[in-house]
Amino acid sequence: MWIIDRYLLRQFVQTFLICFVSLTGVYVIFDAFTNLEAFLHCAKGGQLLRLMGWYYGFQSIFFFDRTCSLLVLMSAMFTVAWIQRHNEMTALMAAGISRVRIVTPVILAGVVITAAAAVNRETIIPRFKDELAKRPGDLQGNATDEVPFLRDYETDVILRGKAAYINQSRIDKPDFLLPRSLSQYGSHLVADNAYYRPPAGERPGGYLLDGVQDPKNLAKKSSLALEGRPVLVMPRDAPDWLGPQQCFLASDVTFDQLTGGRAFRAFGSTVEMVCALRNRAMDYGADLRVTIHSRIVQPLLDLTLLFLGLPLVVSRESRNVFVAMGLGIGVVTLFLLLVIGCQQLGTSGLLFTPAQAAWVPLMIVVPAAVGTAETMWQR
Repeated sequence: MWIIDRYLLRQFVQTFLICFVSLTGVYVIFDAFTNLEAFLHCAKGGQLLRLMGWYYGFQSIFFFDRTCSLLVLMSAMFTVAWIQRHNEMTALMAAGISRVRIVTPVILAGVVITAAAAVNRETIIPRFKDELAKRPGDLQGNATDEVPFLRDYETDVILRGKAAYINQSRIDKPDFLLPRSLSQYGSHLVADNAYYRPPAGERPGGYLLDGVQDPKNLAKKSSLALEGRPVLVMPRDAPDWLGPQQCFLASDVTFDQLTGGRAFRAFGSTVEMVCALRNRAMDYGADLRVTIHSRIVQPLLDLTLLFLGLPLVVSRESRNVFVAMGLGIGVVTLFLLLVIGCQQLGTSGLLFTPAQAAWVPLMIVVPAAVGTAETMWQR
């Protein structure tokens, strides 16, 4: 039986790799032609292929995360349909081996790949989130879109600017709007650049503004505080690390949270999202809570999808691999419509809470998966 197990594993892995490489290739070709002008603008000295390889090398990591559950199901169904096509399953069952024992290597391989996808989602993708968040037009200067109109709910300072540069943690042309409690020197804090600095020692995290244009005469002004906590630090109170045209705005809003937007939800780890949710300076809506719960449920949903689709091929004993692929696509389509629909209802707050939006699809699909998987236990 070990020979059969190795044979099925080899067939499964080959199918998975072929499908992944094929889908990735289609995605790369389509996206590259769409953004070819941006790549040509950023490439210098004939470095076009190298630049595109660097960009799509990172994008393939995220593409694997998005297509993993589909590829596992399709590879499993194809593998089972392939051995049925050559009457190998019939021979094994005639020898007294049950269906579930025959497909056990395929199921175990699916579990391993699902676990690898979870590790990739929580460790590898967050590590390279800066590269993954870039678009082809950002490869030259790492500029993002205009900095969103974001309020620090702990200090009531509104953070905004012209553009952000990820590689430097820099905001170009910041124009921060100060609340009435911090407006002794004016309601605007305008500078040439603002650099995010994480907490270090006794200094809190925040933004170091360089080339301050408003307010004037910083060297003569004292720092401002809220409830005994320094918020706007002037150079006269910190001459060792602030220049004459610099000031420091303390804020718990990190650079990633300020500029991330959708990218923070897509590429951040679950731990980072939970920490951001606990940040009193930020006011995240139900969408982030739905994302956190969905991250927790995702591996279970991936495995449930496998047990929902695989028995359709095992019980039917279909020898047509194209029928197997069609069944797989149909199952995945209905599954994704259910998951996305519940998440949208949870984000909007119309029907579900964020927790229910993530867990309801699992509650619906698991009974169906148990019912269909029962046929695999039959001899």
